[in-house]
Amino acid sequence: MTPDKGNPPKVKDWKRTLHRIWVYLASHKRLLWTILLMVLVSSLFGLLAPFLLGLAIDRLVLTGVEGSLTWLLILLGGSYALYSLTIWLQNYWMIGVAQQSVYRMREDLFGQLHRLPVSFFSRRQHGELMSRLTNDIENVSQTLNTSFIQLTSSLLTFVGMLGLMLYLSPLLTLITLSVVPLMYIGMKWITARTNRYFKEQQRNLGELNGFVEETLSGQRVVTTLSQEQKVIAGFEERNARLRVSGYWAQTYTGFIPKLMNMLNNVSFAVIAGAGGIMVIQSMISIGVIVTFTEYARQFTRPLNDLANQFNTFLSAIAGAERVFEIIDEGAEEEDEREAGELAGVQGEIIFDRVTFSYEEGHPILSDVSFRAAPGETVAFVGPTGAGKTTVIQLLSRFYDPDSGTIAIDGREIGDVKRASLRSHIGYVLQDTFLFAGTIRDNIRYGRLDALDEEVEAAARMANAHTFITKLPQGYDTVLDPEGGSISQGQRQLLSIARAVLADPSILILDEATSSIDTVTEIKIQEALYRLMQGRTSIVIAHRLNTIRQADQIIVLEQGRIIEQGSHRELLGQRGFYYGLVHAREPETAGAR
Repeated sequence: MTPDKGNPPKVKDWKRTLHRIWVYLASHKRLLWTILLMVLVSSLFGLLAPFLLGLAIDRLVLTGVEGSLTWLLILLGGSYALYSLTIWLQNYWMIGVAQQSVYRMREDLFGQLHRLPVSFFSRRQHGELMSRLTNDIENVSQTLNTSFIQLTSSLLTFVGMLGLMLYLSPLLTLITLSVVPLMYIGMKWITARTNRYFKEQQRNLGELNGFVEETLSGQRVVTTLSQEQKVIAGFEERNARLRVSGYWAQTYTGFIPKLMNMLNNVSFAVIAGAGGIMVIQSMISIGVIVTFTEYARQFTRPLNDLANQFNTFLSAIAGAERVFEIIDEGAEEEDEREAGELAGVQGEIIFDRVTFSYEEGHPILSDVSFRAAPGETVAFVGPTGAGKTTVIQLLSRFYDPDSGTIAIDGREIGDVKRASLRSHIGYVLQDTFLFAGTIRDNIRYGRLDALDEEVEAAARMANAHTFITKLPQGYDTVLDPEGGSISQGQRQLLSIARAVLADPSILILDEATSSIDTVTEIKIQEALYRLMQGRTSIVIAHRLNTIRQADQIIVLEQGRIIEQGSHRELLGQRGFYYGLVHAREPETAGAR
């Protein structure tokens, strides 16, 4: 669900989101325990070094004993060396764990996108979905790379440091802790604001990506209609929202180190002053003051890390929740338990009193019944919104009818596995989509195990071989994204070649010759005629001359069949179809 534009989205259940992130990490439990051990060891050595430094000073200054001082210095150097080694190991291993976990999360999200029903994508901007697969996942990745270790290390360091400070001087510890209430109040004020703006930043970034992707996909429409200023204004508006939310998220986050540095300096001054008085009164030693000043210098660091990572976690949780929202989306309904494979398809199609609506109370099809015999061509005509494309959607089981039945070869399609059903249906659509890659690979998409000879044979049958061989690299010519380097008609011929290679039992042609010049249309018609031989074909076309030879023509209006018959029969009825033919082709209508 797209976040409401009026208010920033709230994390619905951060505990559940964290648990789900942990599920991805948990497959590396042994390595995580090893990392935690390294964090514990590094924290201990980090705490031990100031303690040993204080002891060394006391030995040198107070007792003047230098013999044991050498060993203390060696021990101090060893502590720093082991501290550095354990820090390096824990970060190295954690990066591997994080990347493996994010790898699985990204795979789960991408796999889920291919299990979702067509209706899901009709409600979403593609760029917004891409933002979840890229920006939100990357946000989680960066957090896992660093935050898991930093949070654990900061917590252990804080607890250990507090224990050693209490051991050395409870009074000086109490004085040091006097800054904590100020720190708590300041952090609460900051995080209350960063929480909001980080989540708003993620939402605005997704909206901006969606707008950019949509605009670039429709760039030709924008240019031909001279709407450049409108889309620029739309971009500026969304960009401004992202700038504002990003500005305040980073601004409030920037207050954290400033606050911590100020409190750190205050704490340092208090310890130095109070410690000096306590030394004069022989309550503590100089070494203890040195140790305390080292701990005080580090005291705010774990708290600072905890505060910073809390903000990072808020951003990551917002991103992770957006990812899990898609993963939790209802996938396309699972096949019925008794559903089986569809084999040996002859191609009989029966719609029996089918009614369907995308929204309850607004039927798109009402009581539609027809039969297509094996090998027949059935064409649908009618005004926009009459329900022609919906018939295709139902036949392909992208949707299920509200009532009535659809059967192929006498078997209800609800009893057939969706993948098996669709494997017997070939599509040649108005908007041909070609992938970035070679022409050969785009044709082979119809059947991935096809040999090069089969690909070229399909291209010949589709009247595409001639223009392909004239290209610089022939079948190995690399197409631009979406096939922008060839004409619309050539793209359509490649789409037909792809369908030829797939060798479907049922063929769907949806506006397959619209927006094509006359010469190319003849080539496409010839290719389609070959492709349709021996196959049951469902044709939707605005150009009526493409469907004159259809065995049946079904006229739809407002979701109902109002006329049905061959071209000649419908002309004889002198009804809606007759008027449609005369309106669009008056010069030849009388001859029919």
